[in-house]
Amino acid sequence: MDVILLGPIGVGNSTLGRLVAAALGLPQVSLDDSRFTYYQEIGYDESIAKQQYAADGFWGLYRYWKPFEAYAVERVLTEHANCVIDFGAGHSVYEDEALLTRVKQALAPHPNVVLVLPSADLATSLDMLRDRQPSLREIVPDINEHFLTHRSNYELATFIVYTADRTADDTCADILRRIAASDARSR
Repeated sequence: MDVILLGPIGVGNSTLGRLVAAALGLPQVSLDDSRFTYYQEIGYDESIAKQQYAADGFWGLYRYWKPFEAYAVERVLTEHANCVIDFGAGHSVYEDEALLTRVKQALAPHPNVVLVLPSADLATSLDMLRDRQPSLREIVPDINEHFLTHRSNYELATFIVYTADRTADDTCADILRRIAASDARSR
């Protein structure tokens, strides 16, 4: 069984990944830990990344990363099985339809793709994430607002959990209940 966690920056995917993995007795894989190794397999060039950042700031770098992110998703899903994988925020948001289609196809065999959000309310989610990651306020337009409103996360996820007013342990328990219910329905 695989569990894949998606969500914006600072939502707590790594923490939840550790908790869910421990509860299920599965290894945890954080895509952010291995992404640049995967990127380099298909020609990622740090000097180009720096040029993109110098020319267009974070959003230039973001655009440069997109094809590498889709490839990293494909690779991590083929390289790791029976584990909990937490994606970095950008690995589940694609403006390019071809890249989004590739990621959808890679995730299709995985029934437990969990979108973790602070709240069902966009304004509450943004406030919570801005409080957790004040340095991101300098990125204009707001990167987490982009992640929260972009359709990719919602199309890729099989279910959504919310963290507001809950401990990480409570959210983990919710994820485990949802997985158990999904498994029971598929039998």
